[in-house]
Amino acid sequence: MNVNEKIRAREVRLIDSNGDQLGVKSKKEALEIAKTRNLDLVLVAPNAKPPVCRIMDFGKYRYEQQKKEKEARKKQKVINVKEVRFTPAIGEHDFNTKLRNARKFLSKGDKVKAVVRFRGRAITHKDLGREVLERLADEVKDIATVESKARMEGRNMYMMLAPSAEKK
Repeated sequence: MNVNEKIRAREVRLIDSNGDQLGVKSKKEALEIAKTRNLDLVLVAPNAKPPVCRIMDFGKYRYEQQKKEKEARKKQKVINVKEVRFTPAIGEHDFNTKLRNARKFLSKGDKVKAVVRFRGRAITHKDLGREVLERLADEVKDIATVESKARMEGRNMYMMLAPSAEKK
């Protein structure tokens, strides 16, 4: 943001610290008015004809902007993506363990990427992998929604699950 001497325009539309318009002034005149009030001349609308400048305490303004940004960062929710891997011929107990992990991740508010890895000749049985993913989606449908259906990518088939809105 351009302040004081960094402003390039010859003429500026001047707004004082209260928000009142002081009209179109030369840059030199606007700087003198700002200096007499012990404030800064800040360019707020550079594309206007003539550019709009405001008389304000720039240090205080920057401090308040930083405070607002910090507050916004505090409020934002970081969503992590957790991965749960399966095989096409997974055992019952292994499936239940991975299902429990997926439920835990979803209840914490994380997304889950369920992956079925095909090794060797298992790739010929894509239907088995799809059944595993559909079974998982069916087991967690009370707390999650399917964000992307099961699809192949190389030797892996994956599906994205997101925590459902009413759970949040």
